[in-house]
Amino acid sequence: QVQLVESGGGSVQAGGSLRLSCSASLFTDNTKCMGWLRQAPGKERVGIAAICASSGTMAVANSVKGRFTISRDNAKNTVYLQMNSLKPEDTAMYYCAAGPAITTVMSGDPNSRGQGTQVTVSS
Repeated sequence: QVQLVESGGGSVQAGGSLRLSCSASLFTDNTKCMGWLRQAPGKERVGIAAICASSGTMAVANSVKGRFTISRDNAKNTVYLQMNSLKPEDTAMYYCAAGPAITTVMSGDPNSRGQGTQVTVSS
């Protein structure tokens, strides 16, 4: 059973930055691709960014493109999400996600998901 542990959430003013980290307890086929989902109150959970270890393939949602950057340290089984120019609409619970394919992670229903870390952006 893969465990995903997130860190780095918090509160920030609009225009600010935060960096999220997520470490996977082991590397398996189901952690080949890792990324981030988010769920705002009253809204569905959606994939926002993902990256795969072997190919380096990335996907980034249009809503955060140009502001958020995903990266991965394969040696540490860790994925990062650098979030810049944060907006109040980025306020959500952010979940680390993992799966065998990038589409699995971005679907919002991955093989594994972390407990989540809250990001709050005030105007």
